This record gives sequence, structure tokens and C-alpha cells, in this order.
Amino acid sequence: MSSVSVENLKKYYGSVHALDGLNLEVAPGTVFGFLGPNGAGKTTTLRILTGLARPTSGKANVAGIDILKDGHRLARSIGHLPEEPAFYTWMTPREFLDYLGRLYGLSTSERATRTRELLALVKLEEVSKRRIGGFSRGMRQRLGVAAALIHRPEVLFMDEPASALDPAGRKEMLELIENLHGQCTVVMSTHILADVERVCDVVGIIAKGKMVVQSPREELLQRYAVPAFEVNCDDHPALARWANELQKNAWVITVAIENGTARITVKDVLMAKRELLSQAVKAGLILNRYEEVRPSLEDVFLKLVGTESVA
Repeated sequence: MSSVSVENLKKYYGSVHALDGLNLEVAPGTVFGFLGPNGAGKTTTLRILTGLARPTSGKANVAGIDILKDGHRLARSIGHLPEEPAFYTWMTPREFLDYLGRLYGLSTSERATRTRELLALVKLEEVSKRRIGGFSRGMRQRLGVAAALIHRPEVLFMDEPASALDPAGRKEMLELIENLHGQCTVVMSTHILADVERVCDVVGIIAKGKMVVQSPREELLQRYAVPAFEVNCDDHPALARWANELQKNAWVITVAIENGTARITVKDVLMAKRELLSQAVKAGLILNRYEEVRPSLEDVFLKLVGTESVA
């Protein structure tokens, strides 16, 4: 049985169709990455699946529970990490987790054991007696994960868990999500494609309120992979001029430049191998690196939904 099952889910706000027949299946124990452009319906979906909003029509089951019929059971079977989790800032992490344990009816011994386990999991043992009000954004996010897991939920919903974190905080959060494999099912909404590529087993891409594709990450990359090449050069102006000329070739799909590296996606790999280097030489480029690269999730996303921004 699926941990999350959505059938023909619709949500209308007047003439706006936030969800327009969404279908979704998430297998138990997986980390599911939920992607889509602005206004695609990701946030609306998470609000419905966590009981914070009701759909216009359709069916949805989470942890075997019909979300429209048993909201109380749903609340006890899921965990939810919002984009900005809220706390009683005068409490310590230990006090806060113990307080939540009481709300869920855990015994004194259960609360003590679970609090120790979770503080270790999110690496907050050393600051367990500090006031939450002095915590960094990354520490708050990790504590939010601990709070969402206090009652051992079957499904954990995470809304943009790493989007506002600095590089160190983001790394810690991604490692934490990786450690959740097998402990519960994770549904993670994010706009950071690299994060999904790193930690998610299955990827779902939504656009205009409908699921465009859902597939295991590696199958998705193989099925929709767009051949790509990278060229690195210290002469950035010359690289930019060459890139502009390169885009005139019919076999080139896109050329994007970042930090002196041009990433070229192509329609014809053989033509690219034949022409890329020769055209670079003709342009007078002195190359530091030239290679055919493994397609990324970003390449797949752009192929499926176009150039709409992710959010």
C-alpha cells in the first residue's frame, strides 16, 4: 500500500485552478522530491495532504487514512516541517520536545528516550539546554525536524527544508534527510534541484496543477536526459561571444555560462563532438576543460516544463 495516494485531486479558488486533476503515489520508506514552477500547485498539495486545506474534489489517502474523513488520525500519523517552523523561544530544545511529547500522549519514559534520540539525530545534543531564541536558522530547521518526528509519524512532509539556509546549514539538513531513509516516508517540496538530485529516491514534477512526470530519480535522468557538454575558459568575454555564436547552430539547444564555464545542451551528440572543439579553436579560446557531462535534474526539468522558474 502507498504511503501517499492522490487521485484526481482538484482545488479551485474561483476561476484559478491551483490543482487540476493531480495524481500522485508515494511508496513507503522513500524520500519523494516534489518539484514545480511558480504556481504549479506544490504548496496547495502539501496543505491538503497535511489537513490544512480541503480540496474541491478528488481523493487522497495518507498513511492509509482518508484525509477528508479522519483529520484527528491524520494529525497523529504525519509530521510536518513548514518552511518557517515556529517555537516557544524561551524554551530549550529538550523542554520543547518534552512539551510536544506530552501533547501526543507519550509517557515520561517515552518522552525522555525519544528526546535523547532526536537530539542526537539532528545533532543538537550540545545545545539542548540553550534557549531556542538564540538559535541560527539552520539549528531551528533541524529542531523543526525533531519536533515533526517526536511521535514517530509514518509520513513526514517538508516544505522547502533547506532553501533559506547558508551552505553549512544546507549541508547539515541534507545529511539529516539522508539519515531519515527507512525511518519514515518523506515528501519534500523544494525549488533547489540539486538537493532533490542528491537525497530523493523518486521525483515528481508538477505544472499547472497536474503531474507532468513521476519516476525514480535515475530512471528520470536516463529517460529524459539531454546530452550536455561543458567548456571552461579564463577569457570570459571571449567565451560569451563564442556562446552567442554557438547558439546559432541548429544542433544546439541551450548555452548557459556560469563562472567561466559554458554548459551546452545539444540535440545531436555526434555533431557536437565534431563541431564544438573546432568552433572553440576558431574563436581563439584557450580552454582549461572540455568534457561531455552527465545530464542533471535541471536539464530534465527544463526539458519537461520549459524555462519557467522553479519555486
